[in-house]
Parts: sequence; C-alpha cells; structure tokens
Amino acid sequence: MKRARSSEAFLGGRVRARRRLAPLLALAAFAYLLFVSVKLAGLGGWDDVSPPDATSTASRDSLLHRGPLEPAPRGRRAAAAATVAAGYGRITGEILRRHEALGGSRRRWGLRGNFSELERMAAEAWARGAEAWEEAAAFSGDVDSILSGDGGSGDCPGSLALGGGKRETAALLPCGLAVGSAVTLVGTARAARAEYVEALERSGNGNGTVMVAQFAVELRGLRASGGEDPPRILHLNPRLQGDWSRRPVLEMNTCFRMQWGKAQRCDGTPSKDDDRVDGFPKCEKWERRGTVDSKEMKSASWFNRFIGRAKKPEMSWPYPFLEGKMFVLTIQAGVEGYHINVGGRHVASFPHRMGFTLEDATGLAVTGGVDVHSVYATSLPKAHPSFSLQNVLEMSDKWKARPVPEEPIQLFIGILSATNHFAERMAIRKTWMQFPAIQLGNVIARFFVALSHRKEINAALKKEAEYFGDIVILPFIDRYELVVLKTVAICQYGVQNVTAEYIMKCDDDTFVRLDTVLQQISTFNRTLPLYLGNLNLLHRPLRYGKWAVTFEEWPELVYPPYANGPGYVISANIARDIASRHANQSLRLFKMEDVSMGMWVEDYNTTTTSAPVQYVHSWRFCQYGCVDNYFTAHYQSPRQMLCLWEKLSLGHPQCCNYR
Repeated sequence: MKRARSSEAFLGGRVRARRRLAPLLALAAFAYLLFVSVKLAGLGGWDDVSPPDATSTASRDSLLHRGPLEPAPRGRRAAAAATVAAGYGRITGEILRRHEALGGSRRRWGLRGNFSELERMAAEAWARGAEAWEEAAAFSGDVDSILSGDGGSGDCPGSLALGGGKRETAALLPCGLAVGSAVTLVGTARAARAEYVEALERSGNGNGTVMVAQFAVELRGLRASGGEDPPRILHLNPRLQGDWSRRPVLEMNTCFRMQWGKAQRCDGTPSKDDDRVDGFPKCEKWERRGTVDSKEMKSASWFNRFIGRAKKPEMSWPYPFLEGKMFVLTIQAGVEGYHINVGGRHVASFPHRMGFTLEDATGLAVTGGVDVHSVYATSLPKAHPSFSLQNVLEMSDKWKARPVPEEPIQLFIGILSATNHFAERMAIRKTWMQFPAIQLGNVIARFFVALSHRKEINAALKKEAEYFGDIVILPFIDRYELVVLKTVAICQYGVQNVTAEYIMKCDDDTFVRLDTVLQQISTFNRTLPLYLGNLNLLHRPLRYGKWAVTFEEWPELVYPPYANGPGYVISANIARDIASRHANQSLRLFKMEDVSMGMWVEDYNTTTTSAPVQYVHSWRFCQYGCVDNYFTAHYQSPRQMLCLWEKLSLGHPQCCNYR
C-alpha cells in the first residue's frame, strides 16, 4: 500500500510549478506592454500641467485647429497630423479627424436653422422683463421676509383629502411637511405589462421584452428654474416584478437638478441593528421568492432541536405589494427621516439627506402602474414657512466684490444663476470667490441673473446686487430656452466692461478650482485662440422626449464640437467676435447655450483669417457631479460647496459626496 504524500510535499510541488511559470508570465507581460506602447503611443490627455512640446503644438496647428473647409493634409503632413492623438487621445483624435473630413461638403453650423420661435420667445421675455423691473423698483414691501410659497399670506390647511379614480395624481402641500406629518395613499398596483428593452436584445438575452410592474410615490420641492424638473426630496419606487436583481424591491432616492443620489434598496434582507432611522431599521425583512435555507441554517436548526433549545417564534411577511391587490401606504415624516408603512406595518425608513428639509416637500406625485383610490395628508403645518434673506445672505463687507479694474486682467468668470438662488450665490462668495486671484484683482467674477415673475423676488435680487456689487441683472424674464442670452452677455461683459485675456462660463452649482484652472490656461499658446472644457464630439440631437430638438431648430445630423455647459473657457478674441456679431444681428442663437458656443467657435474658426482655434479637452471639467482632483465640480449644493472649500484649504481636492 502506497503511503500518501504529506501536505508539505504537495505544497512544495505547487511552489516549484509556480516558479517555473513565473518567467513565462513575465515574458508575456513584457510582450503585452511592448504591444500597447506601439499601438497606443498617442494615448494621453491635456490634464497634465506641463506645457506640450513643440512637436505636439505643431501637429495640433496642422489638423485640430484647421478650418473645416481646409483640405486634409497629405503625405508628410498627414504623418505629422497623426500625432495629434497625443493631445486628445487616440479615440477622440480619430473622431475629430472624421468630423473635419465631413466639413468640406456642408455649410456652417445652424445656417439652415429656423430660429424664429426662439426670437419670438426672447422678444416676449424682454418686454415682460421691462415691466417686471419697473415693478421691482417700485416695490415698497419688506424684502427681508419673503414667503417661499406663492406669495400669499393665508394660513395653510392642517389636512388634505383627494378623491380617487386617477392613474396619476399630483397634490400641492402649500406649507410642506413637519415632524409627524403623514401622507397616506390607498391604491391598487396594476398588473405587469410587457416593455421592450433594446439593450437586452442586443445582449442576446431573449427578444428584449420584459414584464414590468412598478410605480413611484414622490415628495417634491419647488421647481428651481425653467427647464429643470423639481427636486425629488423622496422618491419611493416599489418594483413588484423586480429589476436586475429579479426580486421585488423597494428603491428610495433623492434627485436635485436632475442629478440622482445614491439609491437605498430594500430587497427583503433586514438592515443591520446599528443602521436605523429614529430607531427603525432602514429595511425590514420579508419573504424572498426563490430563496432556500442554507446548509448552515439547516444544521443549526437540527442542532437546536437535538439539544432541546426552544426556537423563538418569528413572523414571516411577504413583499408588501401585489399585482391587482389594494394597499394602504403611509409615509410619515420623522426627526431623522421618512418612515414607510404598508398595511400598518413598517417596511422601510429613509434618512433625510443634507440640503433637503421637511418644509421643502411642497408637492406629492404618484405615477406609474397604480390606480389611485384616495390620498390623505394629515398633521400638516398650518403656517407658511418664511424665507428670510438675513438667514441666507451674510451682509458683511468681506463678501463684497472688488470694483472692476481699469487695467487688463487674466480671466473673467461669468456665473449663470437663477433669480431665487440666493443661497447658491452666497456659498460661492464664501468659497471659491475667496481665491487670491480674485481677491487681488487678477480675476473678476460676476453673477448673470435674469428676472422672476414675482416682484418681491426681483426686489430682493436688486437689494442683493446693490450690496455685494457682483451681480449683472439682465432685464428679461428667466427661462431655460433663453440661457443662451446670458452667455452672450458674459462675452460682451468680458470684452467691453473689462479687458480680460480669457473668459470662463460656469453655473451657480459649479465649484471652480480657480488656481488649477489658471495653471491650465497658462500652459497653452497665448497667441492662438483657445476653447477649453469637457468636449463633446459628434453628439447627435435628441429628436424625441422632453429635451427634443426639432429639425427646424437643428437640421444637421450632429452638433459641432462643444464643451459641456457647467464650465468652459474661451479666449478673448472668440468672445469679441461673438459680441460683434450679436451687435450687428448676425449671431445665430440656439436654445442650448453650450451647443451655441460650439457653433460660434466653429464659425469663428471658419471665417477668421487669424490663427486656428485650439480645441482642448479635459474630463476634469466635470459634467455630472464630482471626481477627485477635479478642475470644476458640478451639481454642488451650498453645503457641498462649503465642504469642498474646507477640504481644499487642507490641500485635499476631494469630493463631498452627500447632498
């Protein structure tokens, strides 16, 4: 009988085998790295601070900044132009080459566009804006206490009741919610229906048809500005047929300026004991379909029976919603969050997220696959929550803007802001507007704000502008489609009111690392026009849905290269051309301001006789949210602005991922 090998001998054999494989793996890795270095030699980006060498500059001049009607380079010029990918990256450089290859056979961007509807909208906004400004100037009320609702001064009802018979329901909660307020919905979840998902069919997972049974109950806030969806303070989404998990789930989330937060999902797995809201677990336990007790659980159960240990009785609950069955859903506001009860049983709790308060929840919406029988709201606050400017605006001399200097400056920053965004403007004054470059006068920043329909809001804006001296009021009624007029005003201000070498545009929810942006600008050739930002290439217009663009508005198949709106930089010669063409009424306008800027830059690049434009791309001009080591961070609430500034003062350019 053979003696079994010891474990030491077995392990020793495995070690020797690994040692024999090590040289082979190292050789394979070296060959792969050599292949990558040859094939992707041009892969890179403009995010580094070091200036490009002369070779890369020459190659950019030869291809990226060539006018679209100029023929493509051939021979040696073509070989040199191939190195343009060193600046843009291989894929991005190839897209630009294909884009410019199509340039010779088409006319300038938007030349065939019909902008009469936009012009009519602008004319109406200017006319109504003149009236609104006269009313604001004549307003004699107390602007330090502005009602956040519709301007009325009456008391709010303590309870509301709505009838049923509707598939989708919306209700106004005039004074929002308070601790103890409850919203109860009686409804019936509809049966699942088939939906087609193209991605599933492309992946080979059947014919792409899935059965969907879900609905949403949302507590919403006031619409921030025209064109934006109202914020979702609580988004409760029961998915009866499940989703990617293939199990019924409850998903809860928030959404601010069309930017969703991190979802909280309850799938029947109970939360940990220390994960509680007002003493309630975030997720309760319920029966999960298709689950089988593990071998360990079965062994423990057998052992407990064997030793005679009494098993504690445990109630077993199913998923709280069933297709075709009536339910009673109650959302109750607590100190730490919202508590969701179905049929009198607690199923989930969702903590309050920073930036959202109970009084902000001024609306209720029920959408999706549900038949609503009735809605009740009880224990509502009876007094209108007042908005005091003194609680938002810190009237201190240290936040006042410096006067516009007579000597030239390096950068002018125009910040697009909505009329009632007092908190957003104050947060910027207390954070990145405190950079030394602004305090010393080398950089000037101004807010560009249009008017509201409410005269008391306009009066408060007028008072704010007079005190801080950093607001440019545009006398037209604000709406999403006319944001492009603010961008034109920024260009005009940057070349007429100040003498700036570069002009930057950003939003009032954008945090700017100004020192890093200035460092980036200084690395490029100052004699060439510059267009710096997070560039979109060959982006197609959406022809359907909420953000649809008609063929009359934009007849071309793709947009020109354009930088995302939350933050980009142009040189003064481009801004001067935009202001000049707007003055002689030859500037084409489009309702999407970032696309308009791309169109204007391309028109300048086509018609100018000077040097071609430097198109410079960097993903660190963040479009959605924030990434560490950012240049700009978007969708930042006032609290996040203060958090980013505090981290930056400690030398850490890191994000604050909470609302």
